[in-house]
Order: sequence, then C-alpha cells, then structure tokens
Amino acid sequence: MWQELRPALIITRREIRDQFRDWRIIIPIIILTLVFPSLMNFTAQQAVTFVEKYGADLIGDRLIPFLLMVVGFFPISVSLVIALESFVGEKERRTIEPLLSCPLKDWQLYFGKLIAVLVPPLIASYLGIIVYLIGVYRQVGWVPEVILIVQIVLLTTVQALVMVSGAVVISTQTTSVRAANLLASFIIIPVAFLIQGESVVMFWGRYHILWWAILGLTVIAGLLVRTGVSHFNREELLGRELDSINIRWTLGVFWNSFKGGATSLVSWYRDVVWKTLKRQTWPMLMVLIFLIAALFVGSSQAEVFQIPLDMFNLERLDSGVEFVDGFETFQLFNTTGILYVWFHNMRAMLLASLAGLFSFGVLGVIILMLPLTIVGFFMTAIAPLGVTPGDFLLGLIVPHGILEIPAIVVIGAAIVRIGASLAAPGKGKSVGETWILALADWAKIMIGVVVPLLLGAAVIEVLITPQVALRVFGG
Repeated sequence: MWQELRPALIITRREIRDQFRDWRIIIPIIILTLVFPSLMNFTAQQAVTFVEKYGADLIGDRLIPFLLMVVGFFPISVSLVIALESFVGEKERRTIEPLLSCPLKDWQLYFGKLIAVLVPPLIASYLGIIVYLIGVYRQVGWVPEVILIVQIVLLTTVQALVMVSGAVVISTQTTSVRAANLLASFIIIPVAFLIQGESVVMFWGRYHILWWAILGLTVIAGLLVRTGVSHFNREELLGRELDSINIRWTLGVFWNSFKGGATSLVSWYRDVVWKTLKRQTWPMLMVLIFLIAALFVGSSQAEVFQIPLDMFNLERLDSGVEFVDGFETFQLFNTTGILYVWFHNMRAMLLASLAGLFSFGVLGVIILMLPLTIVGFFMTAIAPLGVTPGDFLLGLIVPHGILEIPAIVVIGAAIVRIGASLAAPGKGKSVGETWILALADWAKIMIGVVVPLLLGAAVIEVLITPQVALRVFGG
C-alpha cells in the first residue's frame, strides 16, 4: 500500500511547495494561527472576569472549551478555498495538462491533491490550538482534560477532511473557479449548522456527544473520498469545457427510469416498483437495525433525562388527543385531522430525504431514527406508572405503526441508496446521471409505497389507535 501511495506524495510535495510560495495563502494562515488564538485568549479572559463578578463560573468554564473548538476550526476554513481550485484552478491557468500527463493512476493523482490541500491548514489549526492553550493557561490558569483535547483535535481533523474532500469533488466536476465557489455553499451551509450544533453541545457540557459527531463526520468523510475517487477521470476533466443544464435530457432520463417501460399502474407496481424494492433489501435491513437501535438508545436516556410523572394521567384519556394542562384540546376525529397527521409524516420524510442528499444518507437516517428514539424514551420513562413497555407499544404505536414503520424503513433504504450510488456509481455513468437515476428510484418508492402507507397509517392513527389505547389502558 505504501509503495502505491508514494507516487501520490510527489504531487503532494509539489502542491505544498507551491502553496508556501503564495503569500495570499500564507498570510491568512499565519493570521489565523497566531492572531486569532490571541484574540480568543483575550475574549476568554474578559468573559471569565465578567462572569466571576456575578458568580456564574459555569459559563466561563463552558465558554473556554467552546473557544478552543472555534480556534481549531477557523484555520481549516482556508482549506476550502485551496481545495476548490485544486483541479479547476489549474485548468483555468492551463497547467492541468502536464499534471494529468504524468504516469500516475487516477486515484494516486486524486489522493496527492487531497493530501496537499489538507496538510497545511491542519498544521495551522494544531498550532493555533497550542497557542490558545498556552495563552489561556497563562491568563486564567485553565487546563483542559486530556480527553477534551483528543476530542477537539479529532473533531478538527475530520471536519477538515469533510470540507476538503467535498471541495475537491466539486473542483473535479466543474469547469471554472467561479462555478466551484458557487457550489461551495453545499459545503459551507451544512458545516455552519454542524458548528452551531456542536456549540450547543459544548455549552451544555455534554462532551460525550462529540464522539458521535466525530463518528458521523468520519463516515461522511470516507464516503466523500470514495465518491471523489470513483468519479475522478482525467480524460473527462480535460474534455469538459462548459457546464450546461440539459433539461430535456435530464427529464428524459428521470422519466424513463421512473416509468420503466410500464404500460399500466399494475405493471408499474409489478415490474418497476417491486424490482426497485428488491434492489434495496440490504439497505432496508440496515435501516431496520438502526431503528431498533434507536429504540434502545431512547430507552437508555430515560434515566439520564427524567421527566415529572405527574404530567401523565391515564384516567383522562378520551376521544381525541389531549395536551398537557394549560393547552387546548385538539380533536382529530375528522378528515382534517387525518390530513394533518399525514402531512406531518410526509414533511418528516421529505426533510429526511433532503438531509440525506447532502450527507450520503447519514443525516437522513438519523432523522428517521428520532421518532423511535422518542418512543423508547417515553416507553421507559412512564414505566413507574405501571405501564409496561408491551402495553405502551400495543396501545400507542403498533396499530398505525404496522404501516408507518415499513414506510420509514423503505424510504430510509431509498435515502441510503442515493448515498451509496454516489459513492460507488455504475460503470460508465457520470455524476449527473447517477444522481438522476438515484432520485428516480427514490421517487418510485416515495410515490408508489410511502405515500399510500403513510395515508393508511394516518387513518389508523386518528380513528383506531385512540380506541386501542383506551382499551389497553382500561379506559
């Protein structure tokens, strides 16, 4: 493996040497490495001094680790700029032909570029963390736990790898730096949301959750690297001169895949939808395992996040859905109620699908796991009231879950298939064609299976589940 990777390091050395010759790259790195940590040290000192006046030491203790994460993140933002022009920039400067003519395999050339745009920002990030830790120790005497340092370093590394690998994929699939910069929003926006989520976790002091973020980012980074290697082709990179949208061709490919040659609704279900479902057997099994795991995860959190049991009163169950004291009663026994439940579930499926498109299915599956996590949590949380997990599931989940859970499984499998198809495309298919075919498979599942299943589940949830719950709980 090392012998195969050594030729790629030739490209890495060339790229890094060129980067350190460019003052437009070096100066921002130096500023973010030395000046920015000093600014964060000043901010930390002022914040600690301020909160100590009011006895809010906890805020200062949570703010300093948060600033440590920010110090580690900002230098790797430079990597996005460098990575976006890694291939397309050389194409605009007309230096790409000698590079692509070198006797290297496509994956070696790709990895050489990837490592080159990753190493300098990571070094700057690590140095910035060191500068910040030294400064904050000298000013307020704060010393972090070793496990926190490990988490921040790993989080910084995988975030850099996600941003760089995504940017390099964009650079190989565009024909101009301007187009690459516009497409960079598909990296910047998700990472911005991620940083906000990590900030909340750090202010809560739930640092163990960062391990899950590291794991998820590692999976996404691996899929992005796999996608880049799968779709990188030097001949196509040289031959593509213009990015254009062929709407007629796009719609034609989508419709031909969606229809599949069916002549009637029955033949469409038998020959198209059923075959699509059969191709998703393993993804469906994987999603089902994740959903079961979510049930146990939610159950395990019932002891961590305890809720007041007096908010539950089983004797007050009546014909409808009654909210906690102080809220209005909302009756669902009508067509509007059925459509409300159906629309709510459809919205959740579409949100999961949208999130899955930008994360190789990872975020989509996580969103689909959330309802089962909540079910597991309440199933265990109300056990002291005498409600067994079996009664809870039978009375509140099973009636409509017979249709709703299969819908979650099949749409989750479709989301996973979209991510898998991008990471391992069919032979001879471009990124665009692979994307369109994956979306067509998703549309078959959504329209042909999920929509009717969720509509049936909504009818049962409104008309039957409350009656079953009354009988199970002795109403």
